[in-house]
Order: sequence, then structure tokens, then C-alpha cells
Amino acid sequence: MNTELYGTMSSSIKISVTKMDFGVSGELTSKVYDTVIIGGGPAGMSAAIYAARYGMSTIIITEEIGGQVGKSGWVENYLGYTRIMGPDLVTKFEEHVKYYNVPIIIDSVENVERDGELFKVYTLNGDEYTARTIIIAVGEKKRKLNVPGEDTFNGRGVSYCAPCDAPLFKGKVVAVVGGGDSAASAALLLTEYASKVYVIHRRNQLRAQKYYQDLLLKNPKIEIIWNAIVKELQGDKLLRKAILQRVDTKETIELPLDGLFVEIGAEPPIELFRRIGLELSQDGYIKVNHIMETNMVGIYAAGDCIDLTPRDFRQIIVAAGQGALAAYSAYNYIIKKFGFNRA
Repeated sequence: MNTELYGTMSSSIKISVTKMDFGVSGELTSKVYDTVIIGGGPAGMSAAIYAARYGMSTIIITEEIGGQVGKSGWVENYLGYTRIMGPDLVTKFEEHVKYYNVPIIIDSVENVERDGELFKVYTLNGDEYTARTIIIAVGEKKRKLNVPGEDTFNGRGVSYCAPCDAPLFKGKVVAVVGGGDSAASAALLLTEYASKVYVIHRRNQLRAQKYYQDLLLKNPKIEIIWNAIVKELQGDKLLRKAILQRVDTKETIELPLDGLFVEIGAEPPIELFRRIGLELSQDGYIKVNHIMETNMVGIYAAGDCIDLTPRDFRQIIVAAGQGALAAYSAYNYIIKKFGFNRA
């Protein structure tokens, strides 16, 4: 594969323009919002729709629209869609949010601080927003392998987004690292383009649901390499091979490759949560109660970043439902605290 083609690889999907249609104006940063939603995945966008329908002044601040859904392959279990690609589903979400005129700002939130009865939200771009409530729906960020060569070949053969980059590997040999649903979904999508797909898994049994396992095992393009981990990635201008090591025998394997897709799970932005002062579980997820309240009055959380969501059941529909509930709770808090006729 040539360098020019690899130059189009996406290390992080960007579905919309950098600042959306709304831009960041003085009007957006000077007003007091009923709620600022941090995160633009299914939880955040669902919260925005419900908040807008409640008549709440609402804004979304997110690093990227769609979160992990935008990096997903075929989605076959979201109500109303028999089969839809993750990025296409995100487009539907975005259109729904835009219908209610909720501004979406592409930025990274650095901190949230209480300011009397309100909250101040500070972003990486230096903007400041004021809100009566906060809904945190930042989801998780994909884990990296942290092996030599990973950063060197990021965008030159290494990818974290199969839907973004799979078409670049038509007729090529690729591998997926991981054993869960996301890895299985990525591998199946890649078979539509690549000539050969390896699945590299450190155990002797996949964690993916049986539905995915059955599809993997019967697909002639897929070969599973059991009990192996990636130790190093090598190449020239592009990725050429992965050095694997058997977990049990410590045997080293050289695997010629054109592409490697990393699907080994994700983790929440723990440092941001700590700066805000949120109570976290042992593994860094936000503790919430049954109505999405955190330990901080006026701050709610939903989606994959909360401890209430089972680690092995990260589902779009669950995140969307939690986002709706967070908006409902924020609305009730505002009515009780500030009344219907707030400025």
C-alpha cells in the first residue's frame, strides 16, 4: 500500500467540522445554560434531545461527535435499525440533535468548578461556559497496546477505527488485536475488504458474545491466533509486520501485515473526573445513583463512564436511556432550585 493512501487513515473519526455550524461566539460563552453536556456520544446526544424538549437551554461540548459508536462497524441491535453502520447511526443522532437547535462545540473540557449556585466549565481552547447543571457523558477512550512501533505506525498501518480505515485495506492482510465484541465486529467488517484477517487474542477463548464467535469461526477469511500478545510493530514507512509472543511458551512469531487494528477495550478520563471532584469506583468510573446523580449536587453522569453500566454490556441503547434519565433528573433539580421563570 502506498504512502499517499495511508495518509488518509484516521486515528480518530471526525464526523463533523471542527466547530460545527454554530461556531464559538460571545453569545454562546456569555449566557447561563440550564445544562452543559460534556460528551457527544449516544448518552450525551440523548440527554440533549430530552433537555431541549424540556425547554432547557442546552449545549454539548465534545471532543468528537458519536464517541465509540462512530468507530463501530455494523450495529444490528439498536431499536429501529435492523442493520446500520456506526458512523451512519451517529449521523442520525446528530441530525436529531440539530433539529432541536442544540449547539455542539468541538472542544475538550479541562475542568468544571462550582461558582455559587452555578458551574463554570473550562475548555482546552480557553473558552468558559456557565451552567446550572452539568451532565457528564464522556464515555471511554480506547486503550493502546503501548508497544514499540505503535505510535510510529499510527496512521501508517495501525488503526483504532475499523469503519474509518477498513476500505483502505482492500485485498490486504490485516490483524485485529482483542477478543471482545468490538474486536469481533471489527474483524467481520474487515473481511469485506481485506484478503486475510487475523484475530490476535491473549487467551484461549474469546470474550465476544456467542453470536459474534460463531460468525468469526465460520468465516474463511478469519484466522484466530490464540494465546498471543503483540510485542513490537515493525516496518519502513509503513507497517510491515507484527512481532508476537506466545503467552504460554514464550515463542516469538513474525506476522507479515499491512494493517493492525487495536480493539483491547477502553477506559474513562479519570484525571478529569478527579479534578472535578467526582466520587469514583475503584476502576475509575463515576459513581451514580438510580437517577444518574453523582456525589456533587447538580452534576449528573450517564453512559459508559459510570459505574452503573456493566463492563461487559456497553450498549448504545443503554447509554441513550441513561442520558435521557440524566436530563430528566437535571430538569427536576432546576425546577426545584431555580423555578420555571429563571432568566
